[in-house]
Amino acid sequence: MSTKEAQEKIVANMKRWQKIENAAIASTGAVIDKTDNPIVKLVMEIIRRDSQMHHRVQGMVADSLERGPVSLNPDELGEVWDLIEKHIELEKQTIELATSSLDATEGKKGLLLQRYLLDYLLRDEQKHDAMLENLETIKKGMYPYA
Repeated sequence: MSTKEAQEKIVANMKRWQKIENAAIASTGAVIDKTDNPIVKLVMEIIRRDSQMHHRVQGMVADSLERGPVSLNPDELGEVWDLIEKHIELEKQTIELATSSLDATEGKKGLLLQRYLLDYLLRDEQKHDAMLENLETIKKGMYPYA
């Protein structure tokens, strides 16, 4: 498969995926409208917001291949890197708190719901941390001596 064919396939996949995300957004809305349970509503709201963000990211991927690459120059990243480093520290603190809280629920049958929600929070914070680590990898590629 040529690079052009790969790009076309990715764009087609992103557009199909966006349609699925739109259906997921509608589906979560239908569940939210039908239930009064606060846990079910919360889970569906989380999924709906994630689906909305996925839709945006898929659009960025497709646009970067159809309209031209999105750039991130070293100066732009350098201007905000101190703030990003501070945020990395915040993420590490949230991971510590989530881990500590999750550990406290270990083996406690009366805390199953809390464990479920804490597990979600920990995984999400770990995802944020990984995203920032990957951004730092990009930065190091831009600044080989950083």
